[in-house]
Amino acid sequence: MASKLAVECVFCKIIRGEIPSVKLFETATTFAFLDIGPLSEGHALVVPKFHAEKMHQLPDEFLAESMPVAKKIATALGADNYNILQNNGRLAHQEVPHVHFHVIPKPSTDKGLIMEWSAQKADVEKLKDLAKSLKF
Repeated sequence: MASKLAVECVFCKIIRGEIPSVKLFETATTFAFLDIGPLSEGHALVVPKFHAEKMHQLPDEFLAESMPVAKKIATALGADNYNILQNNGRLAHQEVPHVHFHVIPKPSTDKGLIMEWSAQKADVEKLKDLAKSLKF
């Protein structure tokens, strides 16, 4: 399984060593490093070594290690509370167009990821119709 990296992508440049980083973990398919704009101490990024902007574009073999590596980082940090975050597309707050996962320790209410969840009441029949329409 060969890596596919883009010439101008900042994360691809970090993976190739063209931009310095504080590396935490590396395998043939995954690169993890500390975020230079952390939301809390220990905020890390887990980046597949394949350039794809969105998760559905990423081959499964480059996705397989992401959660186990995120778990290793959260465990090594000793984080009791943490968020694992992955965004797809600008509208969804993706800043770097390369699939990546944030491991964000949440040591207190004012540190780490701060967000508002605007839950809506769902119509169960519409949920059932949606589930039937999905193709896997």
